[in-house]
Amino acid sequence: MDTTANAPDHSASGPMGGQGSRTAEAFFVPDSVKHVDTLDLTRLTEAFTDWAQSARRADSGASRRRVRLIYLVIRHTGARLGEVLAVDDQRDIDLTRGVIVFSPTDGQPGREVRLPEELARELAEALADPRLASWRGRLLHLDQGFVRRKFYERAEACGLQKDMANPSALRRSRGIELMRQGAPLLVVQKILGHSTPVLTASYLDFSEKDRRRIERRVLEAESKRKTSARNAFYGKVVRVRKGDVQSVVEVATLGGYRLCSVITNASLTSLNIRPGAFLTAEIKAPWLVITAGDVPPATSAENVFAGVVEQVTAGELTGEVLVRLADGTQLCSAVTAESVRTLGLSPGGPAFASCNAFAVVLRAD
Repeated sequence: MDTTANAPDHSASGPMGGQGSRTAEAFFVPDSVKHVDTLDLTRLTEAFTDWAQSARRADSGASRRRVRLIYLVIRHTGARLGEVLAVDDQRDIDLTRGVIVFSPTDGQPGREVRLPEELARELAEALADPRLASWRGRLLHLDQGFVRRKFYERAEACGLQKDMANPSALRRSRGIELMRQGAPLLVVQKILGHSTPVLTASYLDFSEKDRRRIERRVLEAESKRKTSARNAFYGKVVRVRKGDVQSVVEVATLGGYRLCSVITNASLTSLNIRPGAFLTAEIKAPWLVITAGDVPPATSAENVFAGVVEQVTAGELTGEVLVRLADGTQLCSAVTAESVRTLGLSPGGPAFASCNAFAVVLRAD
């Protein structure tokens, strides 16, 4: 698969790293915002795991596992400690849907937060463990002061200042981590349950130099999309299914469409394609099949788009059909002149454009 002339720049949306990472150059955290970075969160998680596994008695082991679960929920959802301690694991955790529900507490509205895969796996193991069965429904119901003390102890055990494991600091750390990974401000606000985006935005800031650089890249990308929009979609990777030789990549476009592309695993690595990455998906005109009418065609193609015929051109041997989608994207199909005559297409009429996943070329942004 192809890549653009410029190598992808992940400084504005890549994963958090140490002080020398490019991400740290794009975002900085104001001195007043107490937090830990992803590396320290990993150390803290390992400290909780070692502590839980080192218990010698069954009752002590169960208690430690419950504290560790509370930590993991805060670490991965950014929830308030009081919200987590109020969770009824039989009612509020839905592993089938992959969500956890935090009920209204202390005047704060309730909300539903999607469970990251790692947290969902930990909760599933705990809920299936017969050694914790007697606490079902109240698995996370522990004394707040006891939990805080254990958090502070684990922080000191892995070399952090104890207040870095304060539940509020962990909550801020998750918000910062999500924004540095490219999550939109309003999405992070909803996850954390902030009343306004202003509070969420206060966690991060830009240097003026980086603000100008990011602004310039956004405007340049916007200009490119406007001038070369034919058969091109700009969007975000929402899922990657990796096989032994090739991978299936699913992209959600800015216009609300879903595309499916099959690429080699080598291309997956070289383009650094991962969930959350932005890229351009292109379809070559000869690979695009046009069908007249307003009824979706019976096809094995993974990508089917409804639109309106904009132009039909027939030459001596070949022709082309232009179809405009609802979001303004123009799709061009190269066909034979005979097909143009037999398709029964006319400007303004409904049509469908379709292609299989192997016809979609991905280009790194």
